[in-house]
Amino acid sequence: MNLQNLIAPMLGLLLAPLFVGVINRTKALVAGRRGPPLVQPYRDVFKLLRRGAIYGDVTTPLVRLGPVLNSATLIAALLIIPFPGVGAAVSFTGDLIVLIGLFALGRFATVLAALDTGPSFEGMGASREVHFAALAEPALLIALATLTRVTHATDLTAIYGAISINTWVRALPALALVGVSFLVLELVENSRIPVDDPTTHLELTMIHEVMVLDHSGPDLGMIQYGAALKLWIIGILLIGLAPVHGAEPWVAGVAGLFGMVGLAAVIGMIESAMARYRMTTVPQFIVGAATLSAVAFIVLLV
Repeated sequence: MNLQNLIAPMLGLLLAPLFVGVINRTKALVAGRRGPPLVQPYRDVFKLLRRGAIYGDVTTPLVRLGPVLNSATLIAALLIIPFPGVGAAVSFTGDLIVLIGLFALGRFATVLAALDTGPSFEGMGASREVHFAALAEPALLIALATLTRVTHATDLTAIYGAISINTWVRALPALALVGVSFLVLELVENSRIPVDDPTTHLELTMIHEVMVLDHSGPDLGMIQYGAALKLWIIGILLIGLAPVHGAEPWVAGVAGLFGMVGLAAVIGMIESAMARYRMTTVPQFIVGAATLSAVAFIVLLV
């Protein structure tokens, strides 16, 4: 590991809340409002970190461990995610499987913390989270397996480093389907519209937000920061498909940053133009992403 390889995780740690800020600002502009400042997510996290936390009488240390472990898994995931123009801080064969495992471990910690609070309301959200995750994780695994098949590489840095214009020409249908699948997973894994509305408080529609209602202070701050990190990580998986292999590192890096800003704007426009799906429709939406990934993989076998 050298200093250059630390650029990718440092960008994620510093800019992930700004990614959320661009989404919120885009939604406000589409609605004809001025909207919050781009740095508002930073202010929210810092404000929560300065406050005290309140815990119920029936809770155990699990409710405190959940946000910490979830944040730790996402920071670890940043270490194995490459950014355009630079490799990951840590790269090894099969790290894409570790990435999925880190997502699962973070989700498991969040679900345990929600169940530990006691009320059945949080249990309802935890049940929905696990149900949808069981559909989304295979879609992510198949999408990454497709990229492995396209590039004949087995670690994320080599996979994304091998994606060039020639790769797109050779495997255009498969890569396009994987890109759409990643976009769907960006919305699903982060409980964004049309899967869930992060600003709602209607009990019949809540998924992720209901699990964190009993968290406060630094715990809630870590949860909000972790949500921004996860948005950033899956966004990098999508933006990394851009054929910048062979360009100067700084050119690829700048292109990656503009790509992330563009992705945030697209998510903001999607959330402005679409309504939240019914709960019974969400599984079909997730299975659609898994189907796209599966079709992409099958196309490569033909």
